[in-house]
Amino acid sequence: MDRYDDVRQIFESHGGIVRTEDLLRERVHTSYIANLLSAGHISRIKRGVYEWLDDGPKDDLEIIGRLIPEAILCMESALHYHGYIDRTPGVWHIAVSKNINKKKVKLEYPPIKVHFVAPRLLGVGVCEGIVNEVDVRVYDRERAVCDAIRHSGKMDPELVNQAIRSYVVDPAKNVGRLMDYSRVFRIQRKVENLVGVWL
Repeated sequence: MDRYDDVRQIFESHGGIVRTEDLLRERVHTSYIANLLSAGHISRIKRGVYEWLDDGPKDDLEIIGRLIPEAILCMESALHYHGYIDRTPGVWHIAVSKNINKKKVKLEYPPIKVHFVAPRLLGVGVCEGIVNEVDVRVYDRERAVCDAIRHSGKMDPELVNQAIRSYVVDPAKNVGRLMDYSRVFRIQRKVENLVGVWL
């Protein structure tokens, strides 16, 4: 491949993830992109977005962070991050504004479950974290528990119960903040009934 080194440098300058328009701007023809795909040098993350593979695949969260920088780890992913559930989710649960362009969050890889949230509620409980040496935005303990309780009908009841019990014994918990959030989400009585049993 005569342009291999040139293309590799293009990918390196873009952090290993490149869009078709970036390659075309550098005069890399679509037929050459197809050759790179078939040879296994790159993989398609979504339509028009490629990842360089020769140096090893990128971490899932690095890809999500590059393509959906506004994503926030939520639901089972946030609960697992805080150590509240021991079952590793099969997909990455991310929260984004319900006003986001839906095409932006359609990824072929990594597997994600997108939760569309009202803009006024999206920022409640966001904190910074690190997963697999990647900086992430994730909902804090209290928001994660509130979300589990709010959406308990869509979650495995065993996971919801495990999350609540884990939260109750967590020395870093902040029950005052939990109740503040419960009022914001209008689930105060539900939180009092479910969490209060264990306190």
